[in-house]
Amino acid sequence: MDWKVAIGTDDFAEVRKDYYFADKTNFISEFFSSHSKVTLITRPRRFGKSLLLSMMQRFLDIRNAKENRKLFDGLRVSHDARAMAEQGKRPVVFVTLKDWASGLSWEAMQERITLGVSEMVAPFRFLMDSDAVDEADKKALSLLRSCEGNITRVRSAMALLSKMLHDHYGKPVVLLIDEYDAPIQYAWANGYYRDAIDFFRNFFSAAFKSNPYLDFAILTGVLRIAKESIFSGLNNVEVSSVLSGGYPDACGYTKEEVAEMARAFGCEDKLSELAEWYDGYSFDGVDIYNPWSVNNYIKRKCDADAYWVNTSSNSIFPVILSQADEMRWEELRSLLFGGTVTIALREGIIYDEIGRNSNDIYSLLLQTGYLKSVNAIHLRSGGYLYELAIPNKEIRLLYQTEILNRVDRSYGEVSFYKMGLAMERGDAKEFQKQLQGILVRAVSAHDAAQPESFYHGLMLGCALFYEADYRVESNQESGYGRFDLAMFPKAQKLPGVLMEFKSVKEEAELEAAATAACEQMQEKAYAMRLRTEGVTTIWQYGIAFCKKHALVKMM
Repeated sequence: MDWKVAIGTDDFAEVRKDYYFADKTNFISEFFSSHSKVTLITRPRRFGKSLLLSMMQRFLDIRNAKENRKLFDGLRVSHDARAMAEQGKRPVVFVTLKDWASGLSWEAMQERITLGVSEMVAPFRFLMDSDAVDEADKKALSLLRSCEGNITRVRSAMALLSKMLHDHYGKPVVLLIDEYDAPIQYAWANGYYRDAIDFFRNFFSAAFKSNPYLDFAILTGVLRIAKESIFSGLNNVEVSSVLSGGYPDACGYTKEEVAEMARAFGCEDKLSELAEWYDGYSFDGVDIYNPWSVNNYIKRKCDADAYWVNTSSNSIFPVILSQADEMRWEELRSLLFGGTVTIALREGIIYDEIGRNSNDIYSLLLQTGYLKSVNAIHLRSGGYLYELAIPNKEIRLLYQTEILNRVDRSYGEVSFYKMGLAMERGDAKEFQKQLQGILVRAVSAHDAAQPESFYHGLMLGCALFYEADYRVESNQESGYGRFDLAMFPKAQKLPGVLMEFKSVKEEAELEAAATAACEQMQEKAYAMRLRTEGVTTIWQYGIAFCKKHALVKMM
């Protein structure tokens, strides 16, 4: 069969009709073997959460049950008699809150929420004709449909709909809520978080805590918002996160699923490239590939590119870089070279406290897919330390380019190209000129107060711009010490490059500092590693920094 690859298609029925589908119906069997009243599944964006909930809606919904059953023919769940006995037996409400995340003020978001609730109840207009439904409830539903309900009615809309569906069908209701955290993230970014969290705490409480008509609920989102913030008093929430909680392969592709997909599309010879670029995630200990990037890679005839990282603004990185202290630049440098950072994580995000705890940024990076957990260390005192690393080449490129993006793009690429040429030619004067231009554009007044580690991290990002021609190493032993940065040529015609950095407080100290850097390279014999690898031409640069100024000297 000539399969098509689904890009951005979240409707399960549409996928089953026209597209290749990695069978995730084992989730249904796992879910019905043991589930809580409320299940929250958090995964990075575009990892298949919406498709998962659409699949559950089609499986569970009492409406169109016979037609929906056909969608599961031949899939794993069809061989599970116990799970199939649950098919088409419940009224279901399925809503995504992504579209509710809009408005530059709380008043504007309230208008969008009111419209969203109207859209949510519209498919259930048949309840207006039901003899089993209370007339007062019908009137309330009519007000919600026409966007005339006050904020109290809007807040209780899901509870009202649950009651009406229960009265009509005589069965408890399933609630499926996609991107539950999207409006709260948006409100936080736009300065009205407290208003939004107060509304949604009551909205979810009415739907889950005090709803006698609820059978069970499944929510999906990117971040695990702290229970104290949004699910206060709700003790029946089971959380499946990237670190723990079960259902590890419900979202994203397993290694086996990628291999099966590669066979279906005739590109089994590309499995190693797929792994290098898009593998590396670990959800509750299970190896997972990024499905969005894998789909794009195969659709675009195996052209490896950063597909996933280009689907959002990645606005978290300017926050990291603007707040970077010496320790964070050391951590960033370690991550770029395949190292890890070890921290204590707090999975539940408390937005009011972001920035107060230096580890919160890593919890955000982990939950949003920019880092992975490679090891958990249990502490005798209780709790865990987690070792985090960059998952794959796609994400590593993002870290690298976000450093370079601090340079104005209209200037950046040409500047880096010219700096590279000067560096290769041993032209310290031109090297300094181009580096000076980069610093003017890349370094803010806040950065200017940073110590040597900041400049080291920035130069590391610059050096990685040339990794097609060079293998870049940082802080490695050579001779009688550790060089700051070395570039090992991949072709014999290219020279090797060594750099040693110094940071000073006054411009008058630049000359002496650059000279000291050169002398250190000479005394410590940092060029030994390059010579051992057969590099005959080696340029050694001593570079001193002061705020937005640099001075480059060459041995």
